[in-house]
Amino acid sequence: MKRKQLVKHLRKNGCVFIREDGNHSWWGNPDQHLRSSVPRHSEVNDQLVRKICKDLGIPFVK
Repeated sequence: MKRKQLVKHLRKNGCVFIREDGNHSWWGNPDQHLRSSVPRHSEVNDQLVRKICKDLGIPFVK
């Protein structure tokens, strides 16, 4: 999945950008007090997308 699509999905589900750190961006779900790191690569592996969505408590998107 393209990173741009993932970021769009995160925002659509109420997640917010927290900060940049090294090669990753930190995103959080303020409603559930959860957060996860998202790599800053143009392509993100589907298994990693599934883990990020699970960490943030949002539905997985393909």
